[in-house]
Amino acid sequence: MTDRTELLEAAFDNVPEGVSLFDREGAVMFWNQAAQGITGYTAMELQGRPLPEWLEPLLAAGSGKEGSRAPAAAAEGKRSLAQARHKLGHAVPVIARVLVLRNGLGERIGTALLFHPAESLDALPHGELDEGPGAAESRAELEERLQTEFDDFARGGPPLGVLWVSVDQAEELRKTHGVAACNAMLEKIGHALAQGLRPSEEMGRWGDDEFLIVAHERNEGMLAAHSQMLAGLARTADFRWWGDRVSLTVSIGAAQACNDSTETLAQLLLRAREAMETSNREGGNRATVTACNSASSGAQGDTPCLPS
Repeated sequence: MTDRTELLEAAFDNVPEGVSLFDREGAVMFWNQAAQGITGYTAMELQGRPLPEWLEPLLAAGSGKEGSRAPAAAAEGKRSLAQARHKLGHAVPVIARVLVLRNGLGERIGTALLFHPAESLDALPHGELDEGPGAAESRAELEERLQTEFDDFARGGPPLGVLWVSVDQAEELRKTHGVAACNAMLEKIGHALAQGLRPSEEMGRWGDDEFLIVAHERNEGMLAAHSQMLAGLARTADFRWWGDRVSLTVSIGAAQACNDSTETLAQLLLRAREAMETSNREGGNRATVTACNSASSGAQGDTPCLPS
């Protein structure tokens, strides 16, 4: 009869994410096939041995404790971008997170490290983004949050929508007043939009002149109203440069994830981007919500929403 340990090992070996389990002292107790594929190190090389030095950055990033000797000091933390080292010597960007394992009495009995290649998210459509300090890490975190929310929705979780926001004046302002003025304007717009976000929502830069908002409105009508409100907030941003007030507006494209659909996250984002481009072509300063039935057919299911 197959014992529980063998069943659990077989299950972990069939997940696409790298999984490593450590005991309380930090020894590697399990290393699945995905972890081997990402790093080149086999379970035979690692299991039963102390924590390798090259794994420390992943555990530190995943626990949110930079510089700590994880997993002994690990605390459960959010997903973070880290650099794994492949057996052949090259760096592998990964998204890592750490889970503290406890028994029925609440005592820590070990640590789990879960990680996957960061480039697995590269297929998601997004705008061009200058590689400024922390830019790649910030967008990687938003991509990871978005993927987690989409996976949760696919399993029957809460409704999910995305809002792709483009600032109408950004390109012209960059040409006439320079990069510093454009960056200051984007910061002002970001603060204005943040005033209208729900507690469960998250927003981040998605391109040089673009933001992405992860929303949880119950239906397309509510998503449309929320998009209108945010477009109105953007217009209230009081942006001045060298004493001159610059009027700001945004083009918003919104898409609600469809129930009972084979639509991927990338396709959901493409619908949002196409809706944003529709708003932009029609003069900006508006929101457009694309209907679920346009996800695969390319039908014109868009509903323009003019902010009041």
